[in-house]
Amino acid sequence: MTWSEIKIHTTNEAIEAVSHIFQEAGASGVVIVDPQDLYKDHVTLYGTIYELDASNYPDDGVYVKSYLPTDDSLAEKVSFIKQSISELPNFNIPIGRNEVTISEVHEEDWSTAWKKYYKPVKVSDHITIKPTWEDYQPSSNELIIELDPGMAFGTGTHPTTVLSLQALERFLKPNNLVLDVGSGSGILSIAAAKLGASHVYAFDLDEVAVTSTQNNSTLNQTDELITVQKNDLLKNVQYEPDVIVSNILAEIIIQLTEDAFHLLKPNGLLITSGIIQKKKQEVLNDLTEKGFQVIETKELDDWVSIVAQKPNATKKGLK
Repeated sequence: MTWSEIKIHTTNEAIEAVSHIFQEAGASGVVIVDPQDLYKDHVTLYGTIYELDASNYPDDGVYVKSYLPTDDSLAEKVSFIKQSISELPNFNIPIGRNEVTISEVHEEDWSTAWKKYYKPVKVSDHITIKPTWEDYQPSSNELIIELDPGMAFGTGTHPTTVLSLQALERFLKPNNLVLDVGSGSGILSIAAAKLGASHVYAFDLDEVAVTSTQNNSTLNQTDELITVQKNDLLKNVQYEPDVIVSNILAEIIIQLTEDAFHLLKPNGLLITSGIIQKKKQEVLNDLTEKGFQVIETKELDDWVSIVAQKPNATKKGLK
């Protein structure tokens, strides 16, 4: 079979949105080619050093790439992708150069193309993300999360995911009940399960994400601890969690904070990521207005994570 590689030269801020557009077009996964990966300190901080070819990376912005079968529906799908991306500025998401490149690859080249970008990466003190095909011997205190990036949603090493994983490692306590809102690949749900959560409920509105979370949970042998459900954010959710984690766009985070506040147990935590710098204050203001106390903000490569706590005594005036 022949495949077509669709490469979008865009901005870091648009990665999540462009990835979602690819998924809506039927792509089974994305490759994110970020020149920051060539010299990030945090990549080598935990000893994960490997060679990268600078010629594969843009001088500015990022490439978001995916693969679609070269068939009669390709032109329609590419048109949908281009049109959808062109509309992102309407939602205050900059798209940069927005250059689209299409090239054909054969099936054997397609499978290799996925793999050359992915190596085991230790993203926190104890969590390492490992592609399924890589041999890797963990240390005694290392938690391994295996991913097949061909399933969907990339490698799990994007800064927003790394910030979320590090926050879970710092704040999750044994036997906490966790809700993962916008589960994507399921990596945060899997991490929560491996870090000692009593149970994790993973929600996503996208069928591809639901399937991907289920598949990756099976791959990591966390099935019994993770329940995956198709759901729109926290609508109609009845669980009372200790922790809610959500790695999605700032605009969507603001839509779920009120429900999160009401659902969380007293002293419960809301871990949010996917926030670009210019949206940071907007999210902080929203969290405060909803009654949360912000206890931590962290930044990585112009992305922000915020950890907020529901006070033990509910803020006066809120029901």
